[in-house]
Amino acid sequence: MGSVHEYKRLENSLVQKVKDFSFFAAGGIISGCKALGKMITRRYTIVLVPHSEKRVYNLHISVLSVCCAVLVFMGIVSALFWYGASYGNTRGAFMDRDNRLKDAQASLDRLRDETSRLLRAARGFEAALSGTLSILGAEIPKDASGSSSGDLSSFFDVKETAEGSLQEVEDIRKLAGYLSSAAEPVKELGTLLDSQSALLSEIPSIWPIRGGIGHISMFFGQNENPFTGQYYIHKGIDISTFRQGDPIVATADGQVVAVNYDGGGFGNNIIIKHKHGFYTRYAHMQSFRAKLGQKIEQGEVIGYIGNTGLSTGPHLHYEVHIGSDVVDPYKYLNIRSSLARH
Repeated sequence: MGSVHEYKRLENSLVQKVKDFSFFAAGGIISGCKALGKMITRRYTIVLVPHSEKRVYNLHISVLSVCCAVLVFMGIVSALFWYGASYGNTRGAFMDRDNRLKDAQASLDRLRDETSRLLRAARGFEAALSGTLSILGAEIPKDASGSSSGDLSSFFDVKETAEGSLQEVEDIRKLAGYLSSAAEPVKELGTLLDSQSALLSEIPSIWPIRGGIGHISMFFGQNENPFTGQYYIHKGIDISTFRQGDPIVATADGQVVAVNYDGGGFGNNIIIKHKHGFYTRYAHMQSFRAKLGQKIEQGEVIGYIGNTGLSTGPHLHYEVHIGSDVVDPYKYLNIRSSLARH
């Protein structure tokens, strides 16, 4: 029992000490607040005495009003610093955006210049393609309105839209439509040229001496015989390079059907059979490089210029036959150049 009474006594003593301390602290706080209130409400008088006989001005202020004025001044100064910093950051951001806008404008100007160059080139391309297709009997497809879907004539009628959108975008869209519509005729043109190239390799259409050298010393038709002095029909053309040994090439794809020697006429000569009823003869050769029955490609060397048989000097006698008819070889030698001119 003694320990319990001792515990109760200590507890009561502790509670009393806490109460005493609380009252003391509360009294100190209240006293401090009263003293602070008296201090901040204390009034002071500032006397303004002019250097003349005018009335003296008395300015009554308190510590509280001074503290409020100081706080307001510090707030104003802080706000000015904050707004100054914000203005600097905003101004820097605007300057950065202005520089980016200038760069974008410069890029846009370059894009417009390149677009104009592209459209000028496209107009030239349209004219060239239309001319080529008209020669070949083809044309660029047209849309339902009856005008060419890629008509470039309207590209240079530049108008600003109501929304201010770029006319160049519409121009490029039209150009894309034109190129898309022109793709099929170009493919057909390529197919036609491929077939034409295959056809030209099947008919005698190239110069029979490699490198295109030499000149025609006697044309097809009526000529004076160099041995008799009488006029006769020359059934081919004579091509001279003023020397022996220059390579002779086949003027079309074919097969060698004759490799002969005629001492009183053509001398060493080769006959090649081609498609579509064509035959070609190469005479007065120095030597052969092709053999009987050999398949020959256009441009392949079959022999060399010589002076064999009845000849007045080194040259190639070249003939073209269609079936049993002899034709002027020169007309066929001009086929490729005539196509190139068109």
